[in-house]
Amino acid sequence: MKFLKITLLLSLLSPFLHGHPIPDIPVVGKFNSDGNCSIYIEIDTRSFAEDPEQVPFLTSSDFKKLSDSNKTDLTLQAQKMVADALQIRFGKYDIFLERNTNFYQIRSLVRAPYDLVFTNQINGKPQRRVNVLFPDEESFKFDLTFIDGKPIAQKKVEQKSGSTAENITQVSNSIAEKSSVERREDARSTFYSFARQGFVHVLPLGLDHILFVLGLFFLSRKWKPILYQVSVFTVAHTITLGLATLELISAPSHVVEPIIAASIAVVALENIFFPNYRHSRLFIVFFFGLIHGLGFAGALSAFDLDPASLVIGLLGFNLGVEFGQLAVIAIAFFLTFWLKDEEKYRKIAVVPCSTLIALMGTYWTIERIFF
Repeated sequence: MKFLKITLLLSLLSPFLHGHPIPDIPVVGKFNSDGNCSIYIEIDTRSFAEDPEQVPFLTSSDFKKLSDSNKTDLTLQAQKMVADALQIRFGKYDIFLERNTNFYQIRSLVRAPYDLVFTNQINGKPQRRVNVLFPDEESFKFDLTFIDGKPIAQKKVEQKSGSTAENITQVSNSIAEKSSVERREDARSTFYSFARQGFVHVLPLGLDHILFVLGLFFLSRKWKPILYQVSVFTVAHTITLGLATLELISAPSHVVEPIIAASIAVVALENIFFPNYRHSRLFIVFFFGLIHGLGFAGALSAFDLDPASLVIGLLGFNLGVEFGQLAVIAIAFFLTFWLKDEEKYRKIAVVPCSTLIALMGTYWTIERIFF
């Protein structure tokens, strides 16, 4: 390689589409076949605060208005966070040392404060395989054998140029087959990585989402009301999650977050004052599902992904969210199944739990609007 440049971007992110207070940390490797490469690590400056939800996004225009000392301070904090979050390895070395390095990867350290999203580009084109790394995990090895200007597959064909046309065809077919296998492996890896992330965004990290799902559960333990509500909620947040991730719609977080909090209080209060299931409840659940989908959108919309990876990641993340929801319902059912008598169940579980959920939702609503 001719040179390596590592750049820290102090997350000058738009204050849109982020329902969770802190997005993951993108680590983007940009490689060119002429040997030049850069690694970009994007840090959200809200992560420096004790309570990130109380700190606004730092936009590009706001950053430019800061004093030099404030800019330096933010940069130093970002550098410390990166040092605590990951290691970069080229070939068998922890840092770049030689020209003929054949792979690049990163490792998320045990003390990493947030997940890392490992993405790469070759000559400006995003690559399909993406890793979401939890603390103490290592990414896949990103192949750098193309750096001298020719992919390894092409070199194999050229090495056979002295052979017969039939042999060349056989080599080409072999390479095409291998390439197809690798694409499928990349797709599976990306799907699994985002599915796991989607699950974790609900359980255990998505407390607001957990409380909303519990609010749906405590209306009735009968399978039909639960199925209807969860299905409608799933359809709704899938719609907005997809549209927002594809940047077809947007909503500011200072609007989305209070509505999410209010939705928690509303469904919990309904459980207390309107205990019987009504189909009209589904309209409320659908509306709030649309808002929750916007809350999840930041998990994928912040990254410049290959179109196929974006679709695969979206499907995987959404499936992970669904499994997270089902896990919450399964746990709630397991903890309350011993209450066979419905009146006793309502007195011991539904009313007290719904009251606590409503109080939490109300507190978050007030906090997110006024503080």
